[in-house]
Amino acid sequence: MTARPPYRLQDSILYQMTLTSRLQERRLEEGLRGLGLTRITWCVLLAVHNEGCARPSEIAQFIGIDRAATSRALRQMEAEGWLRREGGAPDRRTTTVALTPQGVGLLERATPLAEENNRHFLDKLAPGEAEELARLMARIRAGEARDLVRF
Repeated sequence: MTARPPYRLQDSILYQMTLTSRLQERRLEEGLRGLGLTRITWCVLLAVHNEGCARPSEIAQFIGIDRAATSRALRQMEAEGWLRREGGAPDRRTTTVALTPQGVGLLERATPLAEENNRHFLDKLAPGEAEELARLMARIRAGEARDLVRF
């Protein structure tokens, strides 16, 4: 009987994807921190303004975080004056979220940081490789549950 070779974490392509993701996240977080944002608050700004998510449940699903994390982020962002939450009509149990002018301005200042972060990493690839990488990652994710319990 042949012994199975040991599992080598560093040889795993999926582990390499995780490392790459963490590197780009850390770099983005460093840039966003200068504006007082986190990755989650940045994503909330995007979800509300660019994607039209108006309810906390839509925001949570778009980002891939749970409702408790969404509620914490919304409370913090409301306290900062970046968004407002209002009870919906007719029963006020439904909360709607909208960015304030301050939140829109923050999004406008943060967007170039995110775009530069993307360029920093993708400029390392040859023409066509970014599209191929995106296609391959989509293929790996195909058929998997989209919901993430942690962001």
